[in-house]
Amino acid sequence: MKRHKREDEVPTRISPLAPFKHDIFRTIWIASLASNFGGLIQSVGAAWLMTSISSSANMVALVQASTALPIMMFSLVSGALADNFDRRRIMLIAQCFMLTVSALLTVCAYLGIITPWLLLLFTFLIGCGTALNNPSWQASVGDMVPRDDLPAAVALNSMGFNITRSVGPAIGGVIVATAGAAAAFAANSLSYFAILFALVRWRREVTMSPLPRETLGRAITAGLRYVVMSPNIGKVLVRGFLFGLSASAILALLPLVARNLVQGGPLTYGLMLGAFGLGAIGGALLSARLREMMSSEAIVRLAFGGFALSTLVIAFSPYAWLSCLMLLASGASWVLALSLFNTTVQLSAPRWVVGRALSLYQTMTFGGIAGGSWLWGTTAEQYGATNALFASCLLMLAGAAVGLRLPLPEFKSLNLDPLNRFNEPLLELDLKPRSGPIVIMIDYEIDDADIPEFLETMAERRRIRIRDGAGHWALMRDLEIPTTWTETYHVPTWVEYVRHNQRRTQADASVGDKLTALHRGTAPPRVHRMIERQTIVPTHYERYKRQVDVDMH
Repeated sequence: MKRHKREDEVPTRISPLAPFKHDIFRTIWIASLASNFGGLIQSVGAAWLMTSISSSANMVALVQASTALPIMMFSLVSGALADNFDRRRIMLIAQCFMLTVSALLTVCAYLGIITPWLLLLFTFLIGCGTALNNPSWQASVGDMVPRDDLPAAVALNSMGFNITRSVGPAIGGVIVATAGAAAAFAANSLSYFAILFALVRWRREVTMSPLPRETLGRAITAGLRYVVMSPNIGKVLVRGFLFGLSASAILALLPLVARNLVQGGPLTYGLMLGAFGLGAIGGALLSARLREMMSSEAIVRLAFGGFALSTLVIAFSPYAWLSCLMLLASGASWVLALSLFNTTVQLSAPRWVVGRALSLYQTMTFGGIAGGSWLWGTTAEQYGATNALFASCLLMLAGAAVGLRLPLPEFKSLNLDPLNRFNEPLLELDLKPRSGPIVIMIDYEIDDADIPEFLETMAERRRIRIRDGAGHWALMRDLEIPTTWTETYHVPTWVEYVRHNQRRTQADASVGDKLTALHRGTAPPRVHRMIERQTIVPTHYERYKRQVDVDMH
């Protein structure tokens, strides 16, 4: 008997290089290599420059924290912008901003006027540009490749970044050692032109919505609500935060490891970052194969465990070669975890909210990285880098154990395309888009034998309704006609009611179909659409004036 493929299955034999068949993905991926290459050279220059102008371990760790902090602070706003504006334009603005900041940093470093806090300010501003760019960039991957190629595309993006990580830091170390930090910052400034050129040439097709654009505040609220009502995404956020918090110790303290634990210089530091990047390339290439062999939770536990083991060895190793060997495992674990988190979020969110979902994931993960950088820097300041790394190792093991209670959902692809079953009804009242509040009531006729199944299905319907923007959801049973059940919910305006229905996806259709099947009426469930109106209660002065008018007549 021929086996038919289910819609929720993910093809297991898609080549990890399949996204390169798409010209725009290939072009921007190559351009990103140059940009990432410059960014990593800049990171080496900033980290090593801080060790030269400050003796504080905490200030060294804050270089990474200052880059990650704005991503945590501003990603949600950037995600809302990515879902409501042209993502290509947002990326162009972000890249131009980072180019300007990098050029100013180059000039200040060349003139020798850089102080520790000024350096942190520049890295913070570059982080702000990254925070604006990342949600649009990651959400745009789904615009460049088909959904089946999305996991491979996410892994290739991680691999591309880590290809540059494998050689960029080493070259950055050479540049810093021979020409100084200013030359590293100049190289980064030049690297932005490749991605700017690719973005200018990209003619992205923008689908114009017939509905008015959401306000920024409402868009942020909708993104938060969607993630809160999506359990699978919630699990990813928790695990991503724990991974960022614990794993950040390696990258935050690596300059101290290179200088103090293995007695090296900027070249050693660059080689260590290169080993981390080389391991990450291996992890990206292995990720597709591992997904065929292991569950998502098993891969995440493997990543936590591998990072913990490598951190433990690095904490006590006096040998640069051994630390570099362990950094290969760290890099592979880093990419395995983060690319899996990213892909799970993208496959769990429809296109209308994917930028905000990714931004919340980034907020949690980079919040963990920023908090961890400060935590491990402070710990290293007081107790030494070895003890700080050992403590982070214990936290990584705890992060793996959390999977016993909050396992990552299985890697699968839901059909999150719009359902497109909603037709805006013809109304007798002349409503404006902003008219409201709107109250919706839906009547069902349910047999007593079907009530348990009906209530279970309604619990899922409630989650979907609230996730997509409904409020004051309730389910009521008629006391005089017990077979009649009424679902009610509110939306603030008519346009929000239309938007609410257009957000329903193909994956949600089974819930509505099941409720329709349980309904025993001769006609479909009756939908009442009403606008709420309040009676006007006259004030004391109005009542007095009315009485005076009556007396006078």
